[in-house]
Amino acid sequence: MYPAYQAHVDLMWPLRAATRLSLPLLQQPGIAEAGWLPARQLSAAGRLFELAQITHTRPPWRIGEIVNGDERWPITEEATLTTPFATLLRFRRDGAPSAPKVLVVAPMSGHFATLLRDTVRTLLQDHDVYVTDWHNVRDVPLAAGRFGLDEYTAHLMDFLAAIGPQAHVVAVCQPCVSALAAVALMAEEDHPATPASLTLMAGPIDCRVSPTEVNRLATSRPIEWFRKNLISHVPWQHPGAGRRVYPGFVQLSAFMSMNKDRHTNAFKDYYKHLVADEFDKAEVTRMFYEEYLAVADLAAEFYLETVERVFQTYDLPRGEMLFRGRRVNPAAIRRTALLTIEGERDDICSVGQTLAAQDLASSLKAYMRTHYIQPNVGHYGVFSGRRWQRQVYPLVRHVIQVSQ
Repeated sequence: MYPAYQAHVDLMWPLRAATRLSLPLLQQPGIAEAGWLPARQLSAAGRLFELAQITHTRPPWRIGEIVNGDERWPITEEATLTTPFATLLRFRRDGAPSAPKVLVVAPMSGHFATLLRDTVRTLLQDHDVYVTDWHNVRDVPLAAGRFGLDEYTAHLMDFLAAIGPQAHVVAVCQPCVSALAAVALMAEEDHPATPASLTLMAGPIDCRVSPTEVNRLATSRPIEWFRKNLISHVPWQHPGAGRRVYPGFVQLSAFMSMNKDRHTNAFKDYYKHLVADEFDKAEVTRMFYEEYLAVADLAAEFYLETVERVFQTYDLPRGEMLFRGRRVNPAAIRRTALLTIEGERDDICSVGQTLAAQDLASSLKAYMRTHYIQPNVGHYGVFSGRRWQRQVYPLVRHVIQVSQ
């Protein structure tokens, strides 16, 4: 599967290169008025062709500064800790007063952590923000070893230790399971870096609750089917050659097939906006798809273990989840405030699946628990967009402040 995809990419390279070289000429002032070619239409078609391609490199964060009231703080990205599989990235607010430290745990689900750009930018108004900047596994040599669910959880604990005591965790979507497990393990050890608060946003803690189409797909076939049909090897051209992966382009294809008409219409509108010189509208589409079409491969171990242990056998809510042979016990959490957030219209992680964490953390006092359902939003509206900024974020900020 992967070599076939790579062969197609290599064959298309000359055409894409020719398109990139031609666009500056087609966009020169006066060319369209010359009358010898429909320059505007050709330019729009070329830019559409250029946009509609899968890339495998993390897009830039594009967070140059943060404005908070009358204050403006330049943002400097700095690597706090780096492993072969991830970078603990800090967004340092130059000149800003000290603020609570927050670790944003990004999903490893076929896209890069920059998908949480709006989440990070909003949190930066009041917090010292770190993020798990996961690397594209196809660029990680085989010598770096395996990367499964245990290694993901271990990364979270190592990152929290590097940040230090009194940090806060905000986990988004798929990593909510590992985030809850990591905090439980650290709490059981009475680790000094056990976070002061844990926010779980739209995460699949218990997929037995109101199963979605995504959940039904995961249980429709045995794990061996996923291993046989969805796992491939990284081709020789890349640093991770030979590593078994779930390719990001396969995950992207699955996502796009769920909303095929929406994406088709978006590309049509992009072309029309360019032809009509409606560049502001076209720019919105371009920014979205540059992010959406940037994919990252998942290590086969991580993907298969997630499908099996989170979506098929429900290890965590059944009390059967193990971390390197050690049972994960969320009831060990006693001093970490817990906030769970769900979207009313979430068709990926339905209402009730994240709430299940409240029952699992049974030792927490009532005043340390908060649950919130955001009306009229789907999955992405929980952590990005206007409602996230105006309605969800104030609650997250409040829980962090009172947990200091």
